[in-house]
Amino acid sequence: MGTLRFSAVEKAITRHPQEVRFPAAKTSEYFGVNVFTKKKMQEYLSQEAFNSVMDAIERGTKVDRKVSNQVASGMKAWAIDKGATHYTHWFHPLTGATAEKHDAFFEPASDASVIENFDGGKLVQQEPDASSLPSGGMRNTFEARGYTAWDPSSPAYVMGSTLCIPSVYVSFKGDSLDYKTPLLKSIEAVDKAAVELCNYFDKNVTRVNVGLGCEQEYFLVDDALFNARPDLKLTDRTLMGHSSAKDQQLADHYFGYIPMRVSAFMREFEIEAYKLGIPVKTRHNEVAPNQYECAPVFEEVNLAVDHNQLLMTIMKQVAKRHNFKVLFHEKPYKDVNGSGKHCNWSLITDTGVNLFAPGKTPKTNMLFLSFFVSVIKGVYEYQDLLRSSIVSLGNEHRLGAAEAPPAIMSVFLGEEMNKVLDEIETRVSGKKMSPDEKTELKLDVGKIPEIMPDNTDRNRTSPFAFTGNRFEFRAVGSSTNVASPMTALNAIVARQLNEFRREVDTLTEKGVKKDEAIFQVIKKFIVASKKVRFDGNNYSEEWKEEAAKRGLTNIDDVLEALSAIVSDKAKSLYEEMKVFSARELHARLEIDIEKYTKKLQIEARVLGDLSINHILPTVYKYQNVLIENVKGLKELFAEKDFDKLAGTQLASIREISSRAAMVNIKVNNMIDERRKANVIEDIGEKARLYADNVRPYLDEIRYQIDHLEMIVDDELWPLPKYRELLFIR
Repeated sequence: MGTLRFSAVEKAITRHPQEVRFPAAKTSEYFGVNVFTKKKMQEYLSQEAFNSVMDAIERGTKVDRKVSNQVASGMKAWAIDKGATHYTHWFHPLTGATAEKHDAFFEPASDASVIENFDGGKLVQQEPDASSLPSGGMRNTFEARGYTAWDPSSPAYVMGSTLCIPSVYVSFKGDSLDYKTPLLKSIEAVDKAAVELCNYFDKNVTRVNVGLGCEQEYFLVDDALFNARPDLKLTDRTLMGHSSAKDQQLADHYFGYIPMRVSAFMREFEIEAYKLGIPVKTRHNEVAPNQYECAPVFEEVNLAVDHNQLLMTIMKQVAKRHNFKVLFHEKPYKDVNGSGKHCNWSLITDTGVNLFAPGKTPKTNMLFLSFFVSVIKGVYEYQDLLRSSIVSLGNEHRLGAAEAPPAIMSVFLGEEMNKVLDEIETRVSGKKMSPDEKTELKLDVGKIPEIMPDNTDRNRTSPFAFTGNRFEFRAVGSSTNVASPMTALNAIVARQLNEFRREVDTLTEKGVKKDEAIFQVIKKFIVASKKVRFDGNNYSEEWKEEAAKRGLTNIDDVLEALSAIVSDKAKSLYEEMKVFSARELHARLEIDIEKYTKKLQIEARVLGDLSINHILPTVYKYQNVLIENVKGLKELFAEKDFDKLAGTQLASIREISSRAAMVNIKVNNMIDERRKANVIEDIGEKARLYADNVRPYLDEIRYQIDHLEMIVDDELWPLPKYRELLFIR
């Protein structure tokens, strides 16, 4: 590392773990202290207001406007007691980040004084304008009115001096402009469909909750090094950099000792998370150097999504205090593992039954199998839609590569569950069963183990895996707002559960007994979705060939993958489940395409600037050093000795000249292609030009620069190298 860069890093790393002060109290004593929890509501709200809010949370009812004033008054009193001076509706616009506009509690009084004021109208609804947030053409700038509305199912909290109220965000005409609105609709859809199917087995089930445990992977990098890399600062990834001699090949970082600085950072952000009621449970080193993971326990999916977005914010804030930067980009470094966000998804009844965990009897196992095969069939039927919910420019670097999200959507079940499904497929004839066949089959079904985790191995290569009592959607990118894939998954499963129930009803109307009808539909779903089941190596070429024979799609192009959201099949699904209108789907596609194009445009501009203004001047400076060295050798030595002594320098000069010329040519060509694409008005056509004509130059220019990095004097090289970025001092 160059001397100047080394001293900058040393100066920045001044905060020692011993200097960080943590609360001496047990976690249980301060967990949720900054959240307007049920207990806090009972303390600050009237019984009427409390009951109204609880009905909204548990039954989805609306909070009466009259009662909302009482709720607002109690919430304000609690927040002010916590030191809050402002309030905001906190929402998830389609940028992928969160948004908030802060307003002070006070209002002027008639006697020139001020009073604290926060009424039900301000709690329930706000008009943040937010005209610059993406809408996909659903509103014009001169028609920019948009509304945020309180979501009672996600508790308010105080962060700093601000009362934050989780909210949905919709247009003047009611179109969803956020991630939360469709998520809530999908939760309602899967709840309704799941309850109706559950009632075949248990009439006491009145609600089915969607659970989510969201594992978050991330990289840490020293703040000084981050600031010395314009590409990291502006694009969240390195656009150049030769691989380090040592990175992850020894697997010694994975689950290894957590460095003290990192441990101190983790402990502090966990404490801040606990105060906000985020149940972070697990932390460990991940595969790549400087890569880590944290994971909470299961929560209701809407709350889990809010908590994941909030957790990423907390991590960024705390990282500053430890002289770190947190990288959530899916692939910040070439040739080392990228980061994902594994979504562990489950369905749990209000009677306490996990619908993906078999019970002790054939009856409960049949309930499990009905839901189990419905999910598998949903993945098979809507593989393209699931893929579209997780693709982005960042995730494209991982999509189809030897990392967690293969481009082919498949389901891993494990040997035990595959045997169960194969047995049912073989034994159930589809015709009316004899009493002996029914008894024998029920006995077989009853043999499914009650505790599944020990009966399914882990398949890290599978994009969608059954892991014991839940499904793990492993293909989600680390920067993704998980509301997007969860909305798709909820809607898909709701559709399949409805189909399962319709099929059973059709058979029973024809005189088939209910238990036999359920068995027949289970088998039908098993047969129909068998092609999507795969337990082998999803990264292998053999699987790509096999998947093609099975008719599974393999799309690793982001633009093509995104288009699945506006297919007739997707429109039919979302409109039937009342999650999206066709208008909203087209708007979201437009937003995602435009986001892809703009990010690619930024990467191309940054790389061009770095190449011309940083790399090439450094390269020429070193080349001049070599030239002067060669001239000196020529003066000192006879011609017969000169060729031998100066051969290495001359070869380096030639290689530098050749590669520098290629960098210059390709940067200019890339700029020309950008200019051609920028004048295109059609968003889809512009994106395709960027993907096909601009993006290849990023790799071609990088190839030349990475080789130059290995030639040029380390003291002169202007950017921190991978060996410096990837290992925390």
